Amino acid sequence: MSLNLNRSLFETDPEIAQAIADETNRLSDGLEMIASENYASRAVMEAAGSVMTNKYAEGYPGRRYYGGCEFVDVAERLAIERAKQLLGAEHVNVQPHSGAQANMAVFLAVLKPGDTILGMDLAHGGHLTHGHPLNISGMYFNVVTYGVDRETERLDYDALAQLAEKHRPKLIICGASAYPRQIDFARIGEIGRSVGARVLADMAHIAGLVAAGEHPSPVGQVDFVTTTTHKTLRGPRGGLIACRAEDAKLIDRAVFPGVQGGPLMHIIAAKAVCFKEALEPSFVEYQRQVRKNAVALGEVLAGAGFRLVTGGTDNHLILVDVFTKGITGKAAEQALERAGITVNKNTIPFDTNPPLVGSGIRLGTPALTTRGMREQDMRYVGQLIVEVLSDIDSPATQAAVRQKVRELTRDFPLYGR
Repeated sequence: MSLNLNRSLFETDPEIAQAIADETNRLSDGLEMIASENYASRAVMEAAGSVMTNKYAEGYPGRRYYGGCEFVDVAERLAIERAKQLLGAEHVNVQPHSGAQANMAVFLAVLKPGDTILGMDLAHGGHLTHGHPLNISGMYFNVVTYGVDRETERLDYDALAQLAEKHRPKLIICGASAYPRQIDFARIGEIGRSVGARVLADMAHIAGLVAAGEHPSPVGQVDFVTTTTHKTLRGPRGGLIACRAEDAKLIDRAVFPGVQGGPLMHIIAAKAVCFKEALEPSFVEYQRQVRKNAVALGEVLAGAGFRLVTGGTDNHLILVDVFTKGITGKAAEQALERAGITVNKNTIPFDTNPPLVGSGIRLGTPALTTRGMREQDMRYVGQLIVEVLSDIDSPATQAAVRQKVRELTRDFPLYGR
């Protein structure tokens, strides 16, 4: 029996159609402030929802294990060349399904089980894939962690160098998911070379800032660079790896057939669109505004007496210590969500609360900047956050702020709404 390929989603599966409609409304009517989230363009989403989802294309352009790949080859070649231009990289692999998959491919390329890796502690702003014991990176390798200085809450590069000298890791991993300051990739690259370690920079959070010149690039400073393609890059959910030409075959073999089978050609096509958008001059201005907005937001919160981890921000996010106000991160997240402001609870360095409670909240400006908000708007958003957190147990305050949020979002329509 043939399948009617032309039935709409609503006709085929009204429950999923409704969930998508509800999510569209949530995004349109609320303030999305999770630092790792953004809004992809209609063009990116068109590519991601295209017929290229039907194609198996194991291998690489011109060297596939299936026939009929001439057009997906065009899309992947465009994605590769645009990413190389955007990042100034000698070689790029655009097939990783995610940033975690990209990191795993690098591990496979240069490590053996039991090798020592040096990664940033998750509790200090690192990432699960940098050696957390519940992640494969922590299960298969001997992990040594580094972190931030207790007083400054900034990366302690001297301590990192001492750990590298003492433990002689095979791989040093740098990059963060909750660190509001610039990372000195050049210095970490030097530390790696001094002890004979390869260095991986996971720039998933700051890739858009790097591409726009708003953060120093790790490309050319370290051996391998991984990133997601959403977050500050504003593309589809996915990953990539950049490296020197001399490591190209090593990385490509690690991705396929090492850790993945068939690539997601519809997502690779959407990545190509994302990279094209990021090569436009307006993308540079967007990233500059992301940083300006983060600074403006932080100033309002600090002015209201909330402590910012490291005292401020150099990038797209701020980490706010709410526990000094007697509030847990979990409670702050829940209260703000009821007010239409989406954030995430987060641990802060040397946190005394468990991870699922946390003493902080992480706020990011990429999504609201995509909507067109500027410094004055972020100051207003900051005031709304202060209003909720200053009266955290009041449903009336949350409802009043929820209405203000709806009014604000009408001035910055999303997807034509």
